[in-house]
Amino acid sequence: MKLNGGQTPHPPTNKLSGGGQINPGLPSVGIDRTQSAQQQLAQLKLGNRESTLAKVAEVLQRKGGGNELILEVKGRSLAVATGDESPDLKAGDLIKVMRAGNELRLIGKLATSQEAGIAQALAQRLPWQQNLQSGLAQLLSSMNWGLKATLQPGQLPSNSATQPLPAAARQALEGLLASMANANTLKPGAGKAEGGADQVKQWLAESGGFAESRLLQTGSQQTAPTDFKLVLARIITALLAKQGQTPDAFNRLTPLASPDLMHAPLQFPKLATANTSPGNSEPASVAQTLRMLAGMLNRITVNQLHSQTLTARAGAEPGAPASTLLLEIPWLTPQQEPRTAQLRMEQYKQEKNTKNHPERAAVSEWRLNLAMDLDHAGPLHFEVAYRHPSVSAHIWATKQSTLRQVNEELPLLRQSLADLGLEVADLECRRGSPQHAETRLEHRLVDTKA
Repeated sequence: MKLNGGQTPHPPTNKLSGGGQINPGLPSVGIDRTQSAQQQLAQLKLGNRESTLAKVAEVLQRKGGGNELILEVKGRSLAVATGDESPDLKAGDLIKVMRAGNELRLIGKLATSQEAGIAQALAQRLPWQQNLQSGLAQLLSSMNWGLKATLQPGQLPSNSATQPLPAAARQALEGLLASMANANTLKPGAGKAEGGADQVKQWLAESGGFAESRLLQTGSQQTAPTDFKLVLARIITALLAKQGQTPDAFNRLTPLASPDLMHAPLQFPKLATANTSPGNSEPASVAQTLRMLAGMLNRITVNQLHSQTLTARAGAEPGAPASTLLLEIPWLTPQQEPRTAQLRMEQYKQEKNTKNHPERAAVSEWRLNLAMDLDHAGPLHFEVAYRHPSVSAHIWATKQSTLRQVNEELPLLRQSLADLGLEVADLECRRGSPQHAETRLEHRLVDTKA
């Protein structure tokens, strides 16, 4: 394709011609149409006969006929005309192009990227997320108060017409509660006790983020009886069976969504703001509970897809993590009220030259962000960075009293980390909350040189 250049002969079918005179009235953000093709290609640092990847951002109609493509190449937007014979391209397509003088030639169209498919699935579920914390509270309330019974034809509604949870649903919930982290058992120093690390691994594994992986490995839900996502699925199956419905009926339900998850839905961690106390509200109906469960499943799935989206972008930008994992871990307060802790774990890979070997060796740095809201201490955020054998930690507290208390405990934390054989590089507590970059749902490219 030729960019803002001079006259161009009619190209062959495997070549995109760039219009020398690009229509200035066509909208395209970030495109400087005053620059020549040579200047634009020079800014890309793309040498002659060198190929790279590009994404078709827009396909625009030109007034004089033919189409104009807005391409994203190495973080820049370029406008090119396709000539009389427009290639079969649409917005979102990935293509491989090669510089030939002051033109870009189309080498081939790439298959749809993994990230594009993941991002599409993520976007479909974003508006239908149910807060896991409030959803859990309602499920626990239904264990005590039951659910509104389904009315039969000719039957009048009644506030007293309730039915208990099906036995299978109650059993699944009781198993989940027994396996959840409990504030009554998390005493200071418990992390150094024998089996403490294994217990944390179990909480992570049963958070629901690995449900499908576990099913692929075992082929049966019964082998993971306390996995959060699979427990919700078993409750749904039990409720449908009680109503004489098949699993297909669940797919026709519109999931309930929490308003707090509609504001900056891809910000993570983001502490829940919904009131989780069921209070004296009347029991929910079976239909309402099924819709709520659908929203809860969507929330866990959004976290899974969000993790995959961020991991698929590994290497797209300098300093980006090689892999990212987002999890919400349910736990119980001393009053046996459900809460969720939000965990963000990132792996950063860096290369260094070794003394004895000319090849490069990868060095990983792990960063962990943990956010939770405690009844008396208020919102707390923990940021931990670990690169063997050094560790640093920053704690953020919203309440001044909590900030003071944490600062008093920092020497004990420093000593505990040292007892584990770690070198403590930095350790401090700050007021407020950290700022996290928000994911943007766009099909970005990994800049690679062919």
